[in-house]
Amino acid sequence: MLFYRDRERPVNRNDFNRHAWRPALDAAGIPYGRENGLHALRHFYASVLLDAGESVKAVSEYLGHHDPGFTLRTYTHLMPSSEKRTREAVNRVFDDGPNADDGPTTAQGG
Repeated sequence: MLFYRDRERPVNRNDFNRHAWRPALDAAGIPYGRENGLHALRHFYASVLLDAGESVKAVSEYLGHHDPGFTLRTYTHLMPSSEKRTREAVNRVFDDGPNADDGPTTAQGG
């Protein structure tokens, strides 16, 4: 829980929508609608975490999903390409050399 109205009670989403979110949309001249609602903010949060490389399991927990598979099915289109991460990981191994305490060189059984 990120927002509390006092030490024990979380902010009610309907109150937040009515007293904070909608006035902010009005002030910015943004129309109401699902694409600008709190659910869109939730999707933004998930997409930022996934783009930063956070695990699907962690994002699932943060969003309160009971099944990481649901999170993966919902947000897979927002996940960055693994091809780029794969190339960068292999390049790092060759750039940094085998002097690390972990990684591919330790898989040989030391």
